[in-house]
Amino acid sequence: MKTHKIALIPGDGIGQDVTAAAWAVLQKAAALHDFVLEGTQFPWSCAFYKQTGAMMPEDGIEILRGFDAILLGAVGWPAEVADSVSLHGLLLPIRKSFVQYANIRPHRLLPKVEGPLKATEFDILCIRENTEGEYSGAGGRIHQGSADEVAVETSIFTRNGVERILRFAFEQARSRRGKLASVTKSNAQKYSMVFWDDVTKALCADYPDVEVTSYHIDAMAARMVMAPESLDVVVASNLFGDILTDLGAAIQGGLGFAASANINPERTAPSMFEPVHGSAPDIAHLGIANPIATVWSGAMMLEHLGESQAAATVMRAIEATTASGIGTVPGKDRTEKITRALLAAI
Repeated sequence: MKTHKIALIPGDGIGQDVTAAAWAVLQKAAALHDFVLEGTQFPWSCAFYKQTGAMMPEDGIEILRGFDAILLGAVGWPAEVADSVSLHGLLLPIRKSFVQYANIRPHRLLPKVEGPLKATEFDILCIRENTEGEYSGAGGRIHQGSADEVAVETSIFTRNGVERILRFAFEQARSRRGKLASVTKSNAQKYSMVFWDDVTKALCADYPDVEVTSYHIDAMAARMVMAPESLDVVVASNLFGDILTDLGAAIQGGLGFAASANINPERTAPSMFEPVHGSAPDIAHLGIANPIATVWSGAMMLEHLGESQAAATVMRAIEATTASGIGTVPGKDRTEKITRALLAAI
């Protein structure tokens, strides 16, 4: 019987609850399809930072390297640990160290889930460059606290980084409906974003079966609201992809349905799967967090691990659960009730 070794990082706040719920669902799917998910849990979080002064141990990356995948709940507790500390101490090092350069986020309405738009039939796959661009971390501050203070943040775009994420997006579009939207702001950012547009145009020759349209970020934001059904695969830089995928979460009914995968397409290191709703300190420990985003992320993990039938089983369970009216309205159903419905559906 095949075994997959999974690193579990529940993190902070509701991350604890949704990870436990997702793990129960994934375990049941694994048992049904005759493979084993062997989980090892790590306490790395803001609470861990307060105890140790670090978000994870010095050898944390090497520890994680031995796993087949990582399932993460949520990280952040801004009242006690600055988001810049938690993000740069855990998530970004994992993404960059394991070359998880493709961030994938699906956006569609689940059965009985009501979004804020008139449009109900859309299926958008957002591909976000995940390791460089605007989040490269290049820059600094001098003369802090004085009237002469200067802050510099430099975006880094490499030919290798841009081309590999675009090729990944082209391949995703080729496997879906054959439409790719590439998003920049090349009218204002005449170096990095024109460079992105140029690489996109150069790659078109390799993918003649994919219809490519270039959009500016502001036009794309409007299109996702006004005509989301016109979109298939959307690819963007780290910052623009980050913003667009939160918009995508909003139009699909909220962050409780927002799944994501941080993928190393070459499989030279583990990939990481996480919901994007954050730790939600305001509802932490109330037992009302919606675990569907985490379960959906888990289904993406199963697909990545080659367990396609189990992934399909989990997705059918999610759809059956929301079709029954459970888990469709934020805060209406308790985490435990949604989890029971998901398990029953499997």
